Amino acid sequence: MCQTWEREDVGFESIQSRARDLANKPYVAPNRDSLPAWMNDLSYDQYRDIRFNPTQALWAAEKLPFRAMFFHPGYLFREPVTLNEFTSTHQQQIRLSEAFFNYGPLISKHGDLPADGGFAGFRLHAPINNPDYFDELAVFQGASYWRALGKNQRYGISSRGLAVNTGVEGSPEEFPNFREFWLRKPEEKHTQAVVYALLDGPSYSGAYQFKISPGNATIVDVKAVLFARSEVKRLGIAPMSSMFWFGENSRRRFDDFRPEVHDSDGLAIRTGTGERLWRPISNDTGKVDFSSFDMEKCDGFGLLQRDRSFTNYEDAEAAYQMRPSLWIEPTSDWGPGRVTLMEIPTTNELSDNTVALWEPANTPKPGDRIEFSYRQHWTTDADPSQADGHVVATRTGVHDWQKEQRTIAVEFAGNGLNQQSETALTPLVQAVGPGAEKVKIQGVTVQSLPEGRWRVAFQVAPSAEGGKLADVGPVELRCCLKRGENFLTETWAYRITP
Repeated sequence: MCQTWEREDVGFESIQSRARDLANKPYVAPNRDSLPAWMNDLSYDQYRDIRFNPTQALWAAEKLPFRAMFFHPGYLFREPVTLNEFTSTHQQQIRLSEAFFNYGPLISKHGDLPADGGFAGFRLHAPINNPDYFDELAVFQGASYWRALGKNQRYGISSRGLAVNTGVEGSPEEFPNFREFWLRKPEEKHTQAVVYALLDGPSYSGAYQFKISPGNATIVDVKAVLFARSEVKRLGIAPMSSMFWFGENSRRRFDDFRPEVHDSDGLAIRTGTGERLWRPISNDTGKVDFSSFDMEKCDGFGLLQRDRSFTNYEDAEAAYQMRPSLWIEPTSDWGPGRVTLMEIPTTNELSDNTVALWEPANTPKPGDRIEFSYRQHWTTDADPSQADGHVVATRTGVHDWQKEQRTIAVEFAGNGLNQQSETALTPLVQAVGPGAEKVKIQGVTVQSLPEGRWRVAFQVAPSAEGGKLADVGPVELRCCLKRGENFLTETWAYRITP
């Protein structure tokens, strides 16, 4: 199942050299017809009936701190990737073999495996929740996607290596592929799993290094070097994808027994100036929405799942309260740019419809080399941006007897708010940007709530006499709590639409 160990220099520099060589050649797309027909024709249920045999896990026999299991090619995964195992001095390719897999009853007969076939990806396992059991730690499967888990977490949000022309009208989005992986064989004392990856796509090739540290929050340190083949309209660094169907802020209601359904409920940002922002995700407009937050320096951003109570979801199977947040901290100088949020309308929970990414102010030119690094926190912490006073709920509605104004309630919590009084807190609420003059903010109040929450409530109405909110158009709102000149909370940033 593995080739003989070969002596070879395996490291980030060698992967980077291969990525540079790829960029200097015309792009060659993976052959989606390279698999035999029986693999390509697998149905969803048949593909799920092919399961990895845990006794064949890489490193299981040696009782090392990590194990690796592999995904069978076929079904939607028709572009096999090469997997290698390496040490400080040697490497060997892992060969596709029937011995790795158990074929269930839905696969009554199958053909031969291709002699030079690769895999559809792999997953890493480590003892996270119990020292005697190897839980799933991270999965790399499909294009350049990966997901990770910390203690008591369930898979939800996804990450990927690169986003190219995401949401650009008139330019198809590109999905570069991780063509080859190198998995470091761990030693008994290792607390990090190390993986290298070679990325290739029409506009970019690149080398990636992943250092994965399991724990209550699993940390993934990512280092990447990219080589630009061609200029693109939007380059997304550290992109992530998640699902938001509806939440407590939703105006569109769906015929569903659950109060909320989402993997993430908002975008958190920490700018280089120290400002913290919170943008609740919405699925109300029925069209693709973009929001961009420009800054000279980014200290962090991520799509978070702040609602952690089962009663927010009432779904024992999906367990949305256990889905991780993904918080990104740059560990190199990214320069100026913007955090971009894309919200795609959806009528179900079956696919990701929310994307967040970092977009550099200057798009690289063909021939450019781009290097960056960042740290991922796969966490259930409600406040990874360390704002202390942070938004825990957004509620909105229109009363029949006040149809031309919208009531909004923003709820905050945090240690710095626990000892405050209503008279000491000053709510700051304002409309900003284009269209701000078309609305007026009125009836602003601040109120103490149970469980240490503070609510700022207000109404938004047309500024013109006899005007209608439906005619105002999108308006950006901001809200926070202050004591004197001191800001005690992050800034709630929200867009109201007709």
